[in-house]
Amino acid sequence: MALRESKRRQIVDAAISEFLENGFGGASMDRIATRAMVSKRTVYNHFQSKEDLFRTIVGMAGEEARTTLNVTYDPSRPLRPQLVELGQAEGRLIRSASFMRMMRMAMGEVLRDATLAAELNRCSDHLSIFNAFFAAAKASGALITDDSEMVSSQFIALIKATTFWPSVLSGRPISAEDMDRVVEHGATTIVAAFGAPEADSAPASDQNP
Repeated sequence: MALRESKRRQIVDAAISEFLENGFGGASMDRIATRAMVSKRTVYNHFQSKEDLFRTIVGMAGEEARTTLNVTYDPSRPLRPQLVELGQAEGRLIRSASFMRMMRMAMGEVLRDATLAAELNRCSDHLSIFNAFFAAAKASGALITDDSEMVSSQFIALIKATTFWPSVLSGRPISAEDMDRVVEHGATTIVAAFGAPEADSAPASDQNP
């Protein structure tokens, strides 16, 4: 089983390199086999087609995102530190070499193929995690807004605009220090714009007399 998983990972890594270099349309299963140092038959034993390989890679990216973004809103805690935790989780994804490599591969293809774009949206259920967090914050009264999904999108944009997209385009990771700075600024901006007056304070039971 371990050997099978190792071979599968070799093929996936080779496919990502092939798709990045030649695009989905120009990618060759023969070259993927050569890059992975396995036979073409071994590739097809694991994956039925290029489409199957692409879906697998997108699914892996989605699973990494869901695992990393394991942050839910806690109404007993102040809003801002929880926003920082959510932003830092997103930052770990953006600083993950494997995740960003998969994203660069996927982003290059979704611009050319609507079917693949739909597959990416289906597998990377990213936005819903943020939306659930902000909906819970609104329901608790920590956010003052008629549209928690709009606030969610703004928070994502505050983080991604200067981190994710530059990394996708340049292939260079953002530093941990810069990521922390962006996340802190994003959290401060959201609390200032939409936070209830007490949203950044500890619950009354936690206050000193």
